[in-house]
Amino acid sequence: MKKIMCLILSTLFILSPISSFATYTDTGAVPVWNENIVETFNQIQNKVELELDSESVILMDEDSGTILYTKNEHEKLRPASVTKVMTLLLIFEALDREEIKLTDRVPCSERARKMGGSQIWLNETEQLTVDEMIKAISVVSANDCCVAMSEFISGSEEAFVQKMNERAKELGMNDTTFKNCHGIDEDGHETSAMDIAIMSRELSKNHPQIHNYTKIWMDTLRDGKSELVNTNKLVRFYSGCTGLKTGSTSLALFNLSATATRNDLKLIAVVMKGPTSQKRFDDATKLLDYGFANFSNTVIIKQGTVATTLEIEKANKAQVDIVAEKDLMILLNKGDEKNIRTEIVLNENVSAPLEYFEPVGVQKCYLNDELIGEVNLVSNEKVESKGWRNFFAEILDYGYMLRKTK
Repeated sequence: MKKIMCLILSTLFILSPISSFATYTDTGAVPVWNENIVETFNQIQNKVELELDSESVILMDEDSGTILYTKNEHEKLRPASVTKVMTLLLIFEALDREEIKLTDRVPCSERARKMGGSQIWLNETEQLTVDEMIKAISVVSANDCCVAMSEFISGSEEAFVQKMNERAKELGMNDTTFKNCHGIDEDGHETSAMDIAIMSRELSKNHPQIHNYTKIWMDTLRDGKSELVNTNKLVRFYSGCTGLKTGSTSLALFNLSATATRNDLKLIAVVMKGPTSQKRFDDATKLLDYGFANFSNTVIIKQGTVATTLEIEKANKAQVDIVAEKDLMILLNKGDEKNIRTEIVLNENVSAPLEYFEPVGVQKCYLNDELIGEVNLVSNEKVESKGWRNFFAEILDYGYMLRKTK
């Protein structure tokens, strides 16, 4: 018993408030915390020369924003009805802010009725819901519905167009000036393939419900009295096509922002100033085929996968599993998967207490020694520091064991 008391007294003098610590692998690197997956590449140079008839094109990976193919992507051209991508984006953002609801009924002004071009022949005596308006804009590119929605959201088309330009600046669409919300030719109303890809990505990625409308091939409005047929033929004839918007006028010629998904790869192909309607679709098909044939989105690290186990001293748990906080999906050239390696970098002096999902390091992903992505590593459970009560209980248990062994 004297031995046990001596051990307790010596502990009181040696220990100040107890701190616990973890063993870790020190690579000398300082972890960089990223909320989002690090992009694989900023831009991939065209590896092949595609035979395209359109004046300007771009192919973009939706998830990362990586540019996979370009041709005159910053040339300022007339967008025609592809303008409506921004109109739809502002509609969905107004829905997100609960400024409007899908069930709201939208009146038609005389100005909206007289817009001309592609339309569903609105008149001042009827009101369609926001849901029906979105469908008409997405499927048959209804100019009258665009104006009605712009007035419903902002009070006037002019005020709505101002919001369109403000949003374009926020998105970094530096080649763009909007003069109207529908795309009918107007001097100074211009954008580029790059900017169309940017706003298409914003709409498709952050408001995927748009594809519930843009994937429609045929539908009706007004209790079946108005038939809708999609202006985007790829919706019917290209596997995986999810939208997005066509546009054509006598000056703009033929434009298209096409979105398509196969497996985990989501692509955006933009073509501008195609010489004919069919060649516009042909060029978009070539771009999408090129993307799906050469690239893949690969999950390198899966959420919840145990990366390592930390040994925690002077804590209520001897060990804790360290896991990936989320999936790490990387855009790769097909075949590069075999050249991937990962590295675990833990914070210095990881110690209890640890909260559930508390960051303790990163797992880095390299392609041929180039860092292409990383994901947070977190504690898979809560770890508490040992209190004085736990510590003395262990000492007493130890003394009891010594007495039994005598």
